[in-house]
Amino acid sequence: MNAKLLTALRFPIAALIVFALVKCSDNKAATHPKTGEDPILVKLQPVTMGNYSRNLQYSGLIASNEEAHLSFKIGGVISRVYVKEGDHVSAGQLLATLDLTEIDAQVQQASQNLEKNRRDEARVSNLYRDTVASLEQLQNTHTQVSVATEALRIAKFNQQYAQIHAPAGGVILQKLMSEGEVASVGKDVFLFNGTEKNEWVVRFGVSDRDWVILKKGDKATVSIEAYPGQTFTGIITKMAEGADPVNGTYPIEVTVSPAGHKLAPGLFCSLQLQPSSKQSLTIIPIEALVEGDGKTGYVYTLNADQRTVKKNPIQVAFLTKNKVAVSGGLDGAGQVITDGVGYLTETSIVKVVPQDTRDEPGVHRPKDRH
Repeated sequence: MNAKLLTALRFPIAALIVFALVKCSDNKAATHPKTGEDPILVKLQPVTMGNYSRNLQYSGLIASNEEAHLSFKIGGVISRVYVKEGDHVSAGQLLATLDLTEIDAQVQQASQNLEKNRRDEARVSNLYRDTVASLEQLQNTHTQVSVATEALRIAKFNQQYAQIHAPAGGVILQKLMSEGEVASVGKDVFLFNGTEKNEWVVRFGVSDRDWVILKKGDKATVSIEAYPGQTFTGIITKMAEGADPVNGTYPIEVTVSPAGHKLAPGLFCSLQLQPSSKQSLTIIPIEALVEGDGKTGYVYTLNADQRTVKKNPIQVAFLTKNKVAVSGGLDGAGQVITDGVGYLTETSIVKVVPQDTRDEPGVHRPKDRH
């Protein structure tokens, strides 16, 4: 190789070596903190394990366990309404009635038809004894009497349910129709609330995640706005096996003990449900949580060299006043960083101090990036 060619190659090779050294230097700087950087003062707190259940917060309205929608069995024109909203009624009290003109006429018509068929039956029976009428004719008259008897029974039954009576003692919550209106079959006329048994419930929907950890018999603490500072005991008595197609929640019912207090439908209350089912969870101080997005968060732990840190993604089960319940992401971690966590990045150099130690001279604490 001549001297000119050697000279021509020397400069590109040197340039490549310099370029490689620069890139290595860049990569090294990107993955390791600066060694001359002052350490950040941090403190650690232990991670605890255990079986926990979280209280679930919901709200709803007090209702009677004897709530009923009252209506007529048959259609017709409403003749009289004897009560108004808010009235207290007793069991069996007449609340409303239809115009009975048409209904009474149907009863009378069915009664007369039955009498006619009975006369026909008696006449054919005499003819049969005289061998003038056939057995078939006699049997047909028996059938006609039976059919007429049942028609009269139906007419009288409808006549009876052309009136609305209170099924028990209680209160008329709503009057939905008035005199002169035409009521169709089964259309609500009154919303009735029974109070004789003094049984009160709260009905509301829960999410799918909460539904799976709840069961009948779980306890609830009920706070009613009308009684500030007081709490009532409750218990889950009903749970739907499917979601409400309208809002996607799972309906449940909590029976509330009045404990001698006066309750009424529509009182607003808040509930704390206490699931008996427990989960095995990791508990950390809430100060360790640096970021959060829904059920995902991040915490920092100390590496084995006691100088660098690791940013760990975690799955948050629930939050309490000063704790975070973690369902995943901290396997094997014994401690998390709390004090100084707001200053950290994944490339930070740290110095661990005891819990009762204040900032030491010469230890750098940069401005909070958050």
